Amino acid sequence: MKKLLLPFGFLVGSWNASAQVVLKVTGEVTTPLQLQASDLKALSHTDVKAVDKDQKEHRYSGIPLIELLKKAGVTVGGQLRGENLVKYALVRAADGYEVLFALPELDPEFSTRTIVLADAVDGTTLPAGVGPYRIVVPGEKKPARWIREVREIEIRFAK
Repeated sequence: MKKLLLPFGFLVGSWNASAQVVLKVTGEVTTPLQLQASDLKALSHTDVKAVDKDQKEHRYSGIPLIELLKKAGVTVGGQLRGENLVKYALVRAADGYEVLFALPELDPEFSTRTIVLADAVDGTTLPAGVGPYRIVVPGEKKPARWIREVREIEIRFAK
């Protein structure tokens, strides 16, 4: 009987893990978000080409970071002026690593590049230790802000 319970317990535990919150958008937002994998999968995806630390160009598929911020009610577009220009996104990984982006870097009214929260590379799901979500910043000389295992995006004021 114990041999049968172990696999069943694993299946139940796996089902619960897939329904868990995988990404939070918090801080200076009008609508804090706690998103599950299914929520993120339902959002519009785009592809970007970028050179990773292996010095090879890859095709990443993901959600433009600005779209997530819009969904959370972050100040963007025409409202991103004056004191709002000192807002930034602090992105946290599962291991505590953090990177930041000034909001104008993410906004198409200020920048021509699309920074994405990627969930796939070259047509396959991101591997363990990298995904399920990774920030990809096309055009950066060093991938230091290509944060892996993203868990939270917090919007803050620099003041």
